[in-house]
Amino acid sequence: MGATIAISTPSEKQRLFMQADTKYVAFGGARGGGKSWAVRTKAILLALNYQGIKILIVRRTYPELVNNHINILRTQLLGAARYNDRDKVLRFNNGSTINFTYCAKDKDLDRLQGQEYDIIFIDEATQLSEYQILTIGACCRGTNTFPKRVYLTCNPGGQGHQYVKRVFIDRNYKDREDPNDYTFIQSLVTDNTVLMRMDPDYIRQLEILPPKLREAWLYGSWNVYEGQFFEEFLDEPDHYEDRRWTHVIEPFEINPNWKIYRSFDWGYAKPFSVGWWAVDYDGVAYRILELYGCTDTANEGVKWTPLQVFQKIHEIESEHRWLKGKRITGIADPAIWNAETGESIAETAGKMGVLFTPGDHERLPGWLQVHYRLAFDENGFPMMYVFRNCKAFIRTIPLLMYDEHKPEDLDSDGEDHVADEVRYFCMSRPISPRQIVPPDKYYESPMAQYLDIPKEDIIPKPRRQRYEVIEKNAR
Repeated sequence: MGATIAISTPSEKQRLFMQADTKYVAFGGARGGGKSWAVRTKAILLALNYQGIKILIVRRTYPELVNNHINILRTQLLGAARYNDRDKVLRFNNGSTINFTYCAKDKDLDRLQGQEYDIIFIDEATQLSEYQILTIGACCRGTNTFPKRVYLTCNPGGQGHQYVKRVFIDRNYKDREDPNDYTFIQSLVTDNTVLMRMDPDYIRQLEILPPKLREAWLYGSWNVYEGQFFEEFLDEPDHYEDRRWTHVIEPFEINPNWKIYRSFDWGYAKPFSVGWWAVDYDGVAYRILELYGCTDTANEGVKWTPLQVFQKIHEIESEHRWLKGKRITGIADPAIWNAETGESIAETAGKMGVLFTPGDHERLPGWLQVHYRLAFDENGFPMMYVFRNCKAFIRTIPLLMYDEHKPEDLDSDGEDHVADEVRYFCMSRPISPRQIVPPDKYYESPMAQYLDIPKEDIIPKPRRQRYEVIEKNAR
């Protein structure tokens, strides 16, 4: 007599995950959505349905594999599969296998060299880097007729956040990435009916988290998460004239009498970054244009020579209607004046008529100035706006994290080149601290039905006023 395997009824979102059949499927987006259960159940169903299929489950550490998958599956599959601890594999009676491996560092990928799997599950994928995710995914291959799929479960935050957000949330694809290959299934704690029934207090535990963590874990926001350095930054649709409670706005024709600035951070193997700013009579700064030297791979420079970079800057400033004929004040990383041998980068810039003064390189005061600029006053107005065409700023600024070893500093391992030149600009026009009003995005909270809290009590007054403006203009 064969073994009996008990499988509980999936939630609607888990059912969608089970049925998804694209090459890459991502599931989750918040805590408590039933991701680990979905991974184990989908792996079991595939192993039973396809005799001899080879499946891989990956997590960042081995203890996570043991606690979240191996021990549970060994119990659940008793009599249907046997676990070999030396090889870290569950072997089914029909020849199918579920293999397990971890990837805390790049060198852990060596264990996968030459390996082929039909199905790969990367559990908590955002804890891995883009390089690790893609390298593991490359092992999904073979000449048999089994389906070839890579499943990812994920929460906002972590070193893989940027990659997962790009392909599954923003759906911003590069060459050789087919949009039809990618499916994202959002699952919130409220979608996990079993958890809601068995542990109703869990939702309250998430509700009382600090704002950033609550936004990510409870609401699945990919624009804010724990450890985010510029947590003030808001990029939301802006369809009304007063530009409140947002930093990203649609471009407009700037006043020809406003002062124009250029900020610059040099890069070769890493991207270089140029930002052009217009400053109005009230001292509000608008990032109106940018030039970012990045390949299709995040944080990889185009390897232009200094002459190529400054020729392009000169071309833009000679032709663009906002810059042509303007007296532009340039601020740059002081390092471009260093010249151990030959000509410095600053001297090359000067020969092209692209002039700079050394920026203030002090990091902590510089970051404070950026924070001051991004901060909203009590009426929802910041001192810095970004035109929506400045895509490098909009993409990289929300992804930067705090340094684990220097709590007040930014982690320079991130893609920080835009942030650095923004810092140089802000230090050239320092402002005093402004009252910071924390943004709150809990409008029409899905928690209301569980917490029985009136909407007006969930949303602070400034945020309520903002949505009243939106609703008024929508009518």
